[in-house]
Amino acid sequence: MEQIISTLYTIGIIALVILFFNLMIFVHELGHFLAGKWRGAYIDRFQIWFGKPIWQKEIGGVKWGLGWIPAGGFVSLPQMEDMEGIEGAANVPAGLKPLKALDKVIIAAAGPFFSLLLAYVFAVIVWGVGKPSTANIDTTIGYLMPDSPAAQAGLLPGDKIVTIDGQPVSKWMGNMEGVTELVAMSEHEKIAFDIIRTAADGSQQELTIQSGFTVPETSLWQRSAMRKVGIMPAAPAIIGKIIAGSPAAKSGLQPGQKVVALNGSPIYTPYAITAASAEGKEMTLTVESPDGTRSDVSVTPAIPANWQGKEGATPILGLNWANALGDIKLEYPTPQAQVNQSLKWMGDTLEKVCAPGSNIGVQHLSGPVGIGSYIYKMMDAENGMGWRLVLWFAVVLNVNLAVLNMLPLPVVDGGHVVLGFIEMIRRKPINSKILDSIFMGFIMLLLGFFVFVTLMDIGDLIGGTNEPEELPTPIFAPAEQ
Repeated sequence: MEQIISTLYTIGIIALVILFFNLMIFVHELGHFLAGKWRGAYIDRFQIWFGKPIWQKEIGGVKWGLGWIPAGGFVSLPQMEDMEGIEGAANVPAGLKPLKALDKVIIAAAGPFFSLLLAYVFAVIVWGVGKPSTANIDTTIGYLMPDSPAAQAGLLPGDKIVTIDGQPVSKWMGNMEGVTELVAMSEHEKIAFDIIRTAADGSQQELTIQSGFTVPETSLWQRSAMRKVGIMPAAPAIIGKIIAGSPAAKSGLQPGQKVVALNGSPIYTPYAITAASAEGKEMTLTVESPDGTRSDVSVTPAIPANWQGKEGATPILGLNWANALGDIKLEYPTPQAQVNQSLKWMGDTLEKVCAPGSNIGVQHLSGPVGIGSYIYKMMDAENGMGWRLVLWFAVVLNVNLAVLNMLPLPVVDGGHVVLGFIEMIRRKPINSKILDSIFMGFIMLLLGFFVFVTLMDIGDLIGGTNEPEELPTPIFAPAEQ
């Protein structure tokens, strides 16, 4: 029964993702439709998805339909440019007069305008219900991977990062302005970290450290990885649930205690203990109880009974860590702030894609599959905040849809706007045969790009072939009586 409920839950989320995409498409195309009606244009069809209709119904002289290729949508306006190669043949009434150039511009621009309006609608909702954000925005380094570029450069746990390549940073991840993003999007051969280092006596020192980076290998069918320097954020090591019969249980560790030192050295993240546990050696943990008292506890990690002989199994303490990143809080950005942030992200992304020294390229852009999987993960969030994240992400997507469609490229709305203005200047339309060649060439490029990013999206979903099998929930042998 549990499996059936889980399957139905997954199907329900997938259905919501599809409806979400179709809402965006419908509103965008509704803009073209209403503008066409306003300007007196002849409208043959209003179709969601491309290809031959699997459902179609004529209402008010317009054929409303659903295509079989689940991507995009269109409003067939024969008086605009010839789009038969994409939309299929249209039924054109005899004696249909051409549209004025201004009408073409208005109709073409209406789709992106409605997408932007929808972005503001979602932004107003987010302004009211709030956008989830982690309470922890600290940029203190908690752990450095052994022999990582950051460790070799001289960065240390406890260092607080102030700027990266001269850009101020106040959070570890998020809004394309965190430590993770700025490292990934760096463009130089060395990444400059301005840090504040606090000594044992409390004195502080400002330093600038130049670090190299690595780009992890990925499978042929996956996107290339982004730059990493081998650092992890600081977080309190607060003990959560302890597994019965585990080394942690036998040593007397208790939930709620905070581990502040390992073998006499301060720690800044639970991962430092996890990494040390993998060696299987006895360790001394300095723990602080909720009342502030401290004590030393000796414990030797062990491999769980049901992990024996399994690939990837290493000794562990047998405990879970409490929510180290803090509680989720709600922010209430204004609608304009949300739209401005979305525009900034677009600009930053395009800048990094075009930058010659950046490791970010066209392959890192996502298509419907990648965006859909991202929305799925948001909706499936266990903290109950997923729906708020989706509403916020809807603002970003609709701003992107509006801006990308206004680019002065053939086939997209911006191209039609440009053609309309050219027609105003020339006082006659461009030769249809020339336009057909341009449109068809761009359609092939667009189709190739769509297939490329879709394959990359699918590759990321599949993952690498050498990933170890996930280990089962650890079970320790009961203590001897």
